[in-house]
Amino acid sequence: MTVLLAVDVGNTNTVLGVFRDDLLAASWRIQTVAERTSDEYAVLLKTLLDMEGFPWKSIDAGIISSVVPPAVFGLQRFFKHYCGGPALLVGPGIKTGMPILYENPREVGADRIVNAVAAYEDLGAAQGTMGCIVVDFGTATTWDVVNPKGEYLGGVIAPGIQISAEALYEHAAKLPRVELARPGKVVARNTVASMQAGLVYGYAGMVDALVDRIRAEVEWPARCVATGGLAALIATETPDDRVHR
Repeated sequence: MTVLLAVDVGNTNTVLGVFRDDLLAASWRIQTVAERTSDEYAVLLKTLLDMEGFPWKSIDAGIISSVVPPAVFGLQRFFKHYCGGPALLVGPGIKTGMPILYENPREVGADRIVNAVAAYEDLGAAQGTMGCIVVDFGTATTWDVVNPKGEYLGGVIAPGIQISAEALYEHAAKLPRVELARPGKVVARNTVASMQAGLVYGYAGMVDALVDRIRAEVEWPARCVATGGLAALIATETPDDRVHR
């Protein structure tokens, strides 16, 4: 049995998942710190693994997807020193089985590639009857499109909801920093709830509009899946048949 540690380094959070063969056995979300050393990763991972009952030396393979290049050094040293060898790094030239039809394939972030590959396989689109749209709610919000043949076509990039919330706080003198939460009503009756309505329902509306435009632009049916740290907050405000989490 192979025990694989998968690491997805985002601009804000890093998600770690342990797989036993093809099954996800445990996962954790930590803050991304680009300067974290291999020894710091070792202490952190040992604690997390102990919490889930995994033996410290049970990991025998690794894979890294990162949009923060400086973070890769410490991670690779961790895998070399504590797991017996370097991890596979997702990036230009890696064979995923999915052709990248971007004008410059090297511009596509590792996170977008793994999202597209995982969604295409997970949604059953690999049967060749439909494509898929992946909406990733992270530091940036991205829409990635895969056709029924399993080819990555491209997509959309927009500021993430957290970036927008911080921009309101930093650039409007009287607006406070708010928690990202559903206010209950679109027509809010105080400043905090009004900001929450604009952020949550505004982003849900943007998701709907862009999914509609993508579907109108392609000539085949496409299922939509949401991922990322804020997916549960936003995707639940879209129609049930629009975005699957």
